[in-house]
Amino acid sequence: MIPVRHFHRIAWVAVILAFGVIFLGGFTRLNNAGLSCPDWPTCYGKVTWPTTEADIAHANANFERAVEVSKAVWEQVHRHMAATLGTLVLVLALLAVRRKPQGVATVGIGAALVVAAIFAYIKVDHVLALGLAAAGQAVWLSGIVRWADGVTRLSVGLLMLVTFQALLGMWTVVWLVKPVIVMSHLMGGLATFSLLTVLAWWTTPNAMRVHVDAPRLRTLMWIGLVLLAIQIALGGWVASNYAALACGLDFPKCKGAWWPSTDFAEGFVLWRGIGVDYEGGVLDASARAAIQIAHRIGAAVVTAYFLFLGFRLAFAPGFRTSGITLLVLLCAQVALGIANVVMGLPLYVATAHLLVAVLMLFTVVTLLARLRSPEA
Repeated sequence: MIPVRHFHRIAWVAVILAFGVIFLGGFTRLNNAGLSCPDWPTCYGKVTWPTTEADIAHANANFERAVEVSKAVWEQVHRHMAATLGTLVLVLALLAVRRKPQGVATVGIGAALVVAAIFAYIKVDHVLALGLAAAGQAVWLSGIVRWADGVTRLSVGLLMLVTFQALLGMWTVVWLVKPVIVMSHLMGGLATFSLLTVLAWWTTPNAMRVHVDAPRLRTLMWIGLVLLAIQIALGGWVASNYAALACGLDFPKCKGAWWPSTDFAEGFVLWRGIGVDYEGGVLDASARAAIQIAHRIGAAVVTAYFLFLGFRLAFAPGFRTSGITLLVLLCAQVALGIANVVMGLPLYVATAHLLVAVLMLFTVVTLLARLRSPEA
């Protein structure tokens, strides 16, 4: 049941905003601006960022990291856009539960606890902040357990996910762009985008597509989604470990060899402790080469499967446009991936590579969200 008449329109605005957050997050990370605001959620103690000479001098005197205004702007705008998305998801959750017993109270109390957690963190009481955030999540979870319909559960679940995303954003800063946190933050953002897409389609009138071969097509698309998610995670691991140019400008070979010296065991250690500054990377050449090779192998697997999936959809009645769209996006993604290497990782190419991956994800999630069997 659709909670309110224009619910789907608000959900689509959230989808677009989530896409923007992913774009700005990727751009900020690829521009090496992930630590341009050394505190959170403020930036050098400011709601925005230091702008005047006095502000910059005060920030430089009180923080270990010198102010780079051109980078701090991107980081803090990204945070404000993410906060706006969180507010919009809160609105969706409130609309979804407004007719449920204690629905608004449940969502409101959880939100109040999370807001209190942010202020506790600013006051440097991190234990209290974490406890308040966990309590807020528990309140929301209690609602999800009580409410049966999918739209309500998904709306409140998204609120929980966005809150956890905020925690990952904080840990990205305080743990100095730790690779496993950076990659998790990326995957969390993509999960948020994907689930908002599902919510938007579920609540859009007459959006479902019925097909007699739906079960088989859904199985094929679920396989594609899993492969794509793994490949995006590998891409995030490449970026967070600064391994994009581990093979130099060489493609399809790596450092002049089909299989260079690699150290997969070292390259895929997820946890290396806290207190290390990971900006610029800490791995040696062999470990970074292993990460790059793994990403290339993954790209070959995804390319082969999505060629099959794209052609399969293109020849299925009613799915020609979707199949061609996937094939076009796939070709663009492969070309951008190669260009990243041979052109030395230009910022605009690397950002486009991320965005095309998001568009591929959107296409697959859209098909899964809309496709139904005749008997469903």
